[in-house]
Amino acid sequence: MLCHEEIEPEISWRSFLGKDQAPKICTECKDSFAPITGEKCEICGRPFDFLEEEYRIGNICMDCKRWEENEEWSGSLDKNRSLYRYTDFTKEVIARFKFRGDYVFADIFTEDIKTVLQAFQYDYIVPIPLSDERLYERGFNQSEALIKAAGYTPTHLLTRIHSEKQSKKSRDERIQIEQVFKMAEGVEIECKTILLFDDIYTTGSTLRHAAKVLKQNGASKVMSLTLAR
Repeated sequence: MLCHEEIEPEISWRSFLGKDQAPKICTECKDSFAPITGEKCEICGRPFDFLEEEYRIGNICMDCKRWEENEEWSGSLDKNRSLYRYTDFTKEVIARFKFRGDYVFADIFTEDIKTVLQAFQYDYIVPIPLSDERLYERGFNQSEALIKAAGYTPTHLLTRIHSEKQSKKSRDERIQIEQVFKMAEGVEIECKTILLFDDIYTTGSTLRHAAKVLKQNGASKVMSLTLAR
């Protein structure tokens, strides 16, 4: 699906009997993703292997320390985990999926998403919503597409009330923007555990804005899963 090269099938009894699904991408493309492994920040999931020692404080990174020292945001997001580091390869694949309309690329990530989700316990899995303007531009919500492709049912607990592109903002600008989400009407989440789903964790601002609204409306715990970090 990515490089358009022919995939040489591996012949086994499972494949002969039709029990193995054909791979979506070749081994070379799959190996080009950089899974996040090893020690990581216990809050945002940042891999410590690629972080200079002075930006680590115990089991958390400097970014999360700053978030947690801010009274407005402390405790808003309990934990984030991401599948891959945001390498040039991953950035290009996500851009093709998200901005150029290659909706079928959601299928590439299904197995890895399913594997990681086994480590989470939650009541609702919630895609980060797009503004009406962004949804019209793209034709689909990339987070919702990933959830559905992996075989899960998204729950729409939030709506977006702010439409400026986050990708164009600096870290400080992202943190200082007004609340961008509100709760959907008629939804009860008292004492529920929510899992937010998004494509990229950059500064954590978007996820914390969403998490804060959910906790203000009764959620007991809010975690998140993203493709890339």
